[in-house]
Amino acid sequence: MSAQVDQFFESLTSWKAEMELLREVILECQFTETYKWMHPCYTFHNKNVVLIGGFKNYCALSFVKGSLLADSNQLLTAPGKNSTSGRQMRFTSVDQIQELRQEIRNYLFEAIEVEKSGVKVEYKKPSDLPFPEELEDAFKSSPSLKEAFNALTLGRQKGYLLHFNQAKQSKTKMDRIAKATARILDGKGLNDCVCGLSKRMPSCDGSHRNRVSV
Repeated sequence: MSAQVDQFFESLTSWKAEMELLREVILECQFTETYKWMHPCYTFHNKNVVLIGGFKNYCALSFVKGSLLADSNQLLTAPGKNSTSGRQMRFTSVDQIQELRQEIRNYLFEAIEVEKSGVKVEYKKPSDLPFPEELEDAFKSSPSLKEAFNALTLGRQKGYLLHFNQAKQSKTKMDRIAKATARILDGKGLNDCVCGLSKRMPSCDGSHRNRVSV
């Protein structure tokens, strides 16, 4: 058990009983407890497998390679529209967790078997995604923007393309590209920290919202 995770649970103000029970179930299943991304993270042979997290309306187990699980009981939910790998198992009460305790264990052991097998999630490459005409036009107007975009990691490029393509109207796409231009030129991803205050660098953790102007 991790001392950092102990501190995490001591500081909880919501979903404490539920998340403590999830911790208990996980520790019955051959995992090593660590603390990553400000959450309890459970590994198998140094591979991240599942995390515990609390949200506004539920707490959850977040399986890193959840999309590779059979989900025989249909308990998993994609956390976002474009989630490729991660899947959540969501809970709203201690009773629910107790009722599903064996099923949870089954999913955890299945996740271990996935790690043992070495199978990997197939992620979409930026080249597999539609390339907005609006972005092509922006590149023609600013070769430096094209150069900066191509210098980004594939994951950052993919994040921007997904963000731009979610807009249905051309004007909205153009607005999104304009707002993202400074980030791209700085070599930053859509969700990277630009204020320098994040405790989850390079990702943004919202710390900029607490910055006080002098």
